[in-house]
Amino acid sequence: MQPSDVKALLEARIEGCDFHIQGEGCNFQVTAVGEVFSDLSPVKRQQLIYSALSDEIASGALHAVSIKTYTPSQWQNAAGRA
Repeated sequence: MQPSDVKALLEARIEGCDFHIQGEGCNFQVTAVGEVFSDLSPVKRQQLIYSALSDEIASGALHAVSIKTYTPSQWQNAAGRA
């Protein structure tokens, strides 16, 4: 899989988020930014992303996925410190 493949899958399955994907093969780093995360605990945020990719993880197309999630305001704060 390519990063663009992972991004397309996530965009089709989770509305209202911006996704930034890095990696190659079956190992990817997913950064997701969206209001959908504002009322979710860190664990629920991770579960939302993993559930959107569950078929690909189960099939082995995706092996390792690291996830960072932000609300838009958290993302702005994080980008401001970078």
